[in-house]
Amino acid sequence: MSDGHEFRELESAEVRKLQARAGGMLPGIAGIAMFMIFMTILNAFAALRGSFGTAAAKYSVLAVCTLMAAGVFGMLQLKKWGWAIVTAGCLLLSSGDFYIFERTKTGFFLIRALLVLVFFLYLVRTEVRERLR
Repeated sequence: MSDGHEFRELESAEVRKLQARAGGMLPGIAGIAMFMIFMTILNAFAALRGSFGTAAAKYSVLAVCTLMAAGVFGMLQLKKWGWAIVTAGCLLLSSGDFYIFERTKTGFFLIRALLVLVFFLYLVRTEVRERLR
Protein backbone atom coordinates (compact mmCIF):
# COMPACT_ATOMS: atom_id res chain seq x y z
CA MET A 1 0.00 0.00 0.00
CA SER A 2 2.80 2.42 0.83
CA ASP A 3 4.60 1.64 -2.45
CA GLY A 4 1.67 2.95 -4.47
CA HIS A 5 1.42 6.06 -2.31
CA GLU A 6 5.15 6.78 -2.71
CA PHE A 7 4.82 6.31 -6.47
CA ARG A 8 1.94 8.80 -6.62
CA GLU A 9 3.95 11.34 -4.59
CA LEU A 10 6.95 10.89 -6.85
CA GLU A 11 4.77 11.15 -9.94
CA SER A 12 3.07 14.33 -8.71
CA ALA A 13 6.47 15.88 -7.88
CA GLU A 14 7.65 15.18 -11.42
CA VAL A 15 4.45 16.65 -12.86
CA ARG A 16 4.96 19.82 -10.78
CA LYS A 17 8.52 20.15 -12.06
CA LEU A 18 7.38 19.80 -15.66
CA GLN A 19 4.59 22.32 -15.12
CA ALA A 20 7.03 24.76 -13.54
CA ARG A 21 9.42 24.50 -16.48
CA ALA A 22 6.59 24.92 -18.94
CA GLY A 23 5.42 28.00 -17.04
CA GLY A 24 8.49 30.05 -18.00
CA MET A 25 9.85 33.00 -16.11
CA LEU A 26 8.14 34.37 -13.02
CA PRO A 27 7.42 38.12 -12.97
CA GLY A 28 9.52 38.47 -9.81
CA ILE A 29 12.61 37.23 -11.62
CA ALA A 30 12.15 39.87 -14.32
CA GLY A 31 11.67 42.61 -11.71
CA ILE A 32 14.73 41.57 -9.76
CA ALA A 33 16.74 41.43 -12.98
CA MET A 34 15.70 44.99 -13.88
CA PHE A 35 16.62 46.28 -10.43
CA MET A 36 19.97 44.49 -10.37
CA ILE A 37 20.97 45.66 -13.87
CA PHE A 38 20.04 49.22 -12.81
CA MET A 39 22.25 48.91 -9.72
CA THR A 40 25.03 47.43 -11.83
CA ILE A 41 24.92 50.35 -14.28
CA LEU A 42 24.89 52.90 -11.45
CA ASN A 43 27.89 51.30 -9.75
CA ALA A 44 29.81 51.00 -13.03
CA PHE A 45 29.35 54.69 -13.79
CA ALA A 46 30.25 55.60 -10.20
CA ALA A 47 33.44 53.55 -10.52
CA LEU A 48 34.32 55.24 -13.80
CA ARG A 49 33.84 58.66 -12.17
CA GLY A 50 36.20 57.68 -9.37
CA SER A 51 33.65 57.58 -6.55
CA PHE A 52 35.21 54.46 -5.01
CA GLY A 53 38.70 55.89 -4.50
CA THR A 54 41.87 54.30 -5.81
CA ALA A 55 42.44 52.64 -9.16
CA ALA A 56 42.42 49.18 -7.56
CA ALA A 57 38.95 49.78 -6.11
CA LYS A 58 37.72 51.14 -9.44
CA TYR A 59 38.81 48.07 -11.36
CA SER A 60 37.49 45.64 -8.79
CA VAL A 61 34.07 47.33 -8.83
CA LEU A 62 34.07 47.24 -12.63
CA ALA A 63 34.92 43.51 -12.55
CA VAL A 64 32.08 42.80 -10.11
CA CYS A 65 29.69 44.87 -12.25
CA THR A 66 30.68 42.89 -15.34
CA LEU A 67 30.12 39.61 -13.52
CA MET A 68 26.76 40.83 -12.21
CA ALA A 69 25.60 41.95 -15.67
CA ALA A 70 26.49 38.54 -17.07
CA GLY A 71 24.62 36.91 -14.18
CA VAL A 72 21.50 39.00 -14.81
CA PHE A 73 21.41 38.02 -18.47
CA GLY A 74 22.01 34.38 -17.53
CA MET A 75 19.17 34.50 -15.03
CA LEU A 76 16.85 35.99 -17.66
CA GLN A 77 17.59 32.89 -19.74
CA LEU A 78 16.71 30.82 -16.64
CA LYS A 79 20.23 29.44 -16.28
CA LYS A 80 21.32 28.14 -12.87
CA TRP A 81 24.67 29.91 -13.02
CA GLY A 82 22.95 33.25 -13.66
CA TRP A 83 20.59 32.64 -10.77
CA ALA A 84 23.54 31.81 -8.51
CA ILE A 85 25.42 35.00 -9.42
CA VAL A 86 22.37 37.23 -8.93
CA THR A 87 21.46 35.52 -5.65
CA ALA A 88 25.00 36.04 -4.35
CA GLY A 89 24.92 39.62 -5.61
CA CYS A 90 21.68 40.29 -3.73
CA LEU A 91 23.13 38.89 -0.53
CA LEU A 92 26.34 40.89 -0.89
CA LEU A 93 24.52 44.13 -1.74
CA SER A 94 22.19 43.68 1.20
CA SER A 95 25.01 42.96 3.65
CA GLY A 96 27.02 45.91 2.30
CA ASP A 97 24.04 48.21 2.74
CA PHE A 98 23.51 46.96 6.30
CA TYR A 99 27.19 47.72 6.99
CA ILE A 100 26.94 51.23 5.51
CA PHE A 101 23.76 51.86 7.51
CA GLU A 102 25.53 50.76 10.69
CA ARG A 103 28.38 53.20 10.00
CA THR A 104 26.39 56.22 8.76
CA LYS A 105 22.88 55.72 10.19
CA THR A 106 21.42 56.80 6.83
CA GLY A 107 17.92 55.37 6.45
CA PHE A 108 18.18 54.94 2.68
CA PHE A 109 20.70 52.14 3.09
CA LEU A 110 18.50 50.31 5.59
CA ILE A 111 15.50 50.46 3.26
CA ARG A 112 17.54 49.28 0.26
CA ALA A 113 19.15 46.52 2.33
CA LEU A 114 15.76 45.22 3.42
CA LEU A 115 14.41 45.40 -0.15
CA VAL A 116 17.36 43.49 -1.57
CA LEU A 117 17.12 40.98 1.28
CA VAL A 118 13.51 40.32 0.23
CA PHE A 119 14.79 39.80 -3.33
CA PHE A 120 17.30 37.26 -2.02
CA LEU A 121 14.62 35.42 -0.06
CA TYR A 122 12.40 35.35 -3.16
CA LEU A 123 15.19 33.92 -5.32
CA VAL A 124 15.89 31.02 -2.96
CA ARG A 125 12.26 29.83 -3.01
CA THR A 126 11.63 26.34 -4.36
CA GLU A 127 9.22 27.60 -7.05
CA VAL A 128 11.92 29.86 -8.47
CA ARG A 129 14.67 27.21 -8.40
CA GLU A 130 12.46 24.61 -10.14
CA ARG A 131 12.16 26.82 -13.22
CA LEU A 132 15.91 26.97 -13.83
CA ARG A 133 17.83 24.84 -16.31
